[in-house]
Amino acid sequence: MTPATATSPAPYQSYVYAYPHKTAYRKLDDRPLLRDLWAGEPKDALSLYLHVPFCEVRCGFCNLFTRIGAPDGLTGAYLDALERQAGAVREALGEREPVRFATAAFGGGTPTFLTAAELTRLCDIAEHRMGADLRAVPLSVEASPATATADRLAVLAERGATRLSLGVQSFDDTEARAAVRPQRRADVEAALGRVRDARIPVLNIDLIYGIDGQTERTWLRSLDAALAWRPEELYLYPLYIRPLTGLGRRADDADPKWDEQRLRLYRAGRDHLLAHGYEQRSMRMFRRADAPAVGADDYACQTDGMIGLGCGARSYTSGLHYSFDYAVGMHEIRAIIDDYTGRPAADFAHAEYGRRMTGDEPRRRHLLQSLLQADGLAVADYRARFGGRTPAGDFPAELARFADLGWLRPGPVLRLTPEGLAHSDALGPELFSPAVRAAMAAYERK
Repeated sequence: MTPATATSPAPYQSYVYAYPHKTAYRKLDDRPLLRDLWAGEPKDALSLYLHVPFCEVRCGFCNLFTRIGAPDGLTGAYLDALERQAGAVREALGEREPVRFATAAFGGGTPTFLTAAELTRLCDIAEHRMGADLRAVPLSVEASPATATADRLAVLAERGATRLSLGVQSFDDTEARAAVRPQRRADVEAALGRVRDARIPVLNIDLIYGIDGQTERTWLRSLDAALAWRPEELYLYPLYIRPLTGLGRRADDADPKWDEQRLRLYRAGRDHLLAHGYEQRSMRMFRRADAPAVGADDYACQTDGMIGLGCGARSYTSGLHYSFDYAVGMHEIRAIIDDYTGRPAADFAHAEYGRRMTGDEPRRRHLLQSLLQADGLAVADYRARFGGRTPAGDFPAELARFADLGWLRPGPVLRLTPEGLAHSDALGPELFSPAVRAAMAAYERK
């Protein structure tokens, strides 16, 4: 079979930022103790993630675990609970061997929804309760233009933030409104100026393609507006329309013409950035060739050794991925946040929802997260990690299909072709196991 005759799946199926997805998690009836889960795990290079589930508005495309606004006292109560959780988790990690955090990130929601004083407290929880040295490791923080204020940015810069990711999505006011993201370009530009004034080493700008009414001309104009700030990184996201989101009320993703539009805009954006001195690190991530390296090439929250704090955060051991309950609908999210803020410290010593990583799941996850990066997967590294096994031996049908489609270059390093990277959101889901597919399909949306 040649690439021309292979049947290609629809290009935009799912953004695989974590495997398995939370919709494959289920309630853990045995509620395992964290100290037992972490007893045999390496703890010398952990990742720390703190989740802040608040935003000033919810964009029309957003299906993240976040709520709009916060009644008086809720952010303080949330930080109180986060501190209780941090104490319980740090105790569960034990003292028999050194615990060291190699990376840290604040995500959401919008972490900068918190005030400057609350951000100071968030950093204190990471440092004093968990023991992470934020000034010595890469620290990435997500922000919105409206909340990237000078006082908040000053706190983050002083506490060691090395990367600030600003969710702009479009510099075109009409497109921003179409994505249900109320903002003005003038406010975005002012926020970018404040970020640069704060001298955080890496600025990332998020942009979205596939917005209703967007053309190649307006897309490239947004890219040029971003490039004027010489960001160290740019993330280009295809628009998805998901159930229980604002845009999800009026359309869905199943539209071949929209697929064609998104692919066309992706290729135009990719080529534009490559021509302007950026290197492609994944389907979404582009880094300026002369930018400083401050951590991993791309966000890989499925890495073993992840500690997630907050009611929307995941944690990962080699044998179990776990979190709290998951929802997209506003009413359900509020209920989960309220439950989280009312919990005593003892409740945080257990895992409650998750998925055990048995059988070939760890190999699938490693193959998936490696292939979706531009550097690909060294077969020798896979063999060393999995006792002499090979990707071709473990997943012959999947890899042969990717090669037939023209997506994969076989060899000592398995690396996606440019078209393979373009179809990452189709390739990733094809590596899901039958059990994970079944669990995701059976999940009841809420």
